[in-house]
Amino acid sequence: MEAVHAFLYQQSGELGDEVSIEVFPPSARLPECRFPQPFFPGNGQPQWGRIAVGVRCGEQGEQVRYMQAQIKVIGRYLVAARALDAGTRITADMLEFRQGDLSRLPRQAILDPGEVIGQQARRPLAAGTTIQRHQLREPPLIERGQQVVLEAAGPGYRITREGKAMAPGAMGDRIRVRVSRHTILSGVVVGQARVAVAAP
Repeated sequence: MEAVHAFLYQQSGELGDEVSIEVFPPSARLPECRFPQPFFPGNGQPQWGRIAVGVRCGEQGEQVRYMQAQIKVIGRYLVAARALDAGTRITADMLEFRQGDLSRLPRQAILDPGEVIGQQARRPLAAGTTIQRHQLREPPLIERGQQVVLEAAGPGYRITREGKAMAPGAMGDRIRVRVSRHTILSGVVVGQARVAVAAP
């Protein structure tokens, strides 16, 4: 338990201004764990709240057991400073920090303003709303009906053609482009008014 405590403090010490850790002993009575080596099992575990911790025991780590812990982190998180309409491109003055228990935040809450500034609100956000990843999207580089350049490239050649976007699209989105009355092509947005299509 001491090794798990030390490991979790090392891993979570930079997460906030104040960290509180409680480690729960195993439910079964187990033999002594020699040379304990704690680790996080799997990927995608939250950084706080109720978590699982693995411990390898023995000189070669030949035995593995698992424990539960509760991590409480007091730190800063982002909220909307004022009401934002859907489609608003977010700037720094539209955000503010609040202080609180990060383990009580939604799983997709964002702490870094760099991940929010420049993004677009998917739906209206009330003042004081905790900013979450699913509430944001990349701003469109192409608008519906806009003239765009279609690009197809291969070894030693590059072909371009103009067309009209049939839908808006952000970087990496797949959209359809009308190039003539009877021809519609599908491609991926790769830049401002630029769509890449598969080479013929």
